[in-house]
Amino acid sequence: MKGPEDDAGLTGKVAIVSGGGAAGDGIGNGRAAAILLARAGTRVVVADLDLKLAERTVDMIKAEGGHAAAHAGDMTKEAECKRLVDAAVDRWGRLDFLDNNIGIGSRGSVVDEKPDEYRRVMQVNVETMFLLSKHAIPAMIKTAKGGSIVNISSISALRPRGLTTYTASKAAVIGLTQAMAVDHGKDHIRVNCICPGPMYTPMVNRGNGMSEAARAARAKASVLKIEGTGWDIGHGVRFLLSNHARYITGHVLVIDGGVTLQGPERDSAT
Repeated sequence: MKGPEDDAGLTGKVAIVSGGGAAGDGIGNGRAAAILLARAGTRVVVADLDLKLAERTVDMIKAEGGHAAAHAGDMTKEAECKRLVDAAVDRWGRLDFLDNNIGIGSRGSVVDEKPDEYRRVMQVNVETMFLLSKHAIPAMIKTAKGGSIVNISSISALRPRGLTTYTASKAAVIGLTQAMAVDHGKDHIRVNCICPGPMYTPMVNRGNGMSEAARAARAKASVLKIEGTGWDIGHGVRFLLSNHARYITGHVLVIDGGVTLQGPERDSAT
């Protein structure tokens, strides 16, 4: 006999994945989530500051027979967030899911950090999630009678190690997630959070790239002694958005290979 847990509830639904682009054919957390949702039958609006990066994700989805559309916008601006939500609803008539995946890094203590950089990190890492959710939630209620949101935080929120502003922003994401879960449970909207560990993604490998020795050291930091990738986060997003997680809200899912079970290493790129 089948129960409700047998239906993933992703087919025919509509999702927004912010920060869904990635350099080249690399697999970042957002791109992985977008591809995996599309494989499950979800129609995906892939949003990124750089339209070309979003379009590459869409091309990868369409090559597999999925449905997706690219959208460019600066999600630190409320008008752009509203435009993104409106674009999803105008295109497919509804909005069911939001993957808040935008974020930037920062290093240093409160003494080292410049106030303008602190404000910028908080704006990009927290305010974008606030603004997108502010417009996505009414659309979910109106068009789908509920929905599901995943916010991407970091294990830096749980284990500070010399990335103070980044840690503060990612801790705020957890607080925002849990408050939203309480506020909107009555609206049949679940809100959860993922804390990635040291995943190997195009963002981590930007600039001059990461040496094989550095990659090996990051893999060794996990209890499993293997390297995490964007696919690991994408699978977590798809699970939390699906009906398989129908009784989960306000949860912080750590996906780190057990890194947080061991002692911290300061200034490790995570």
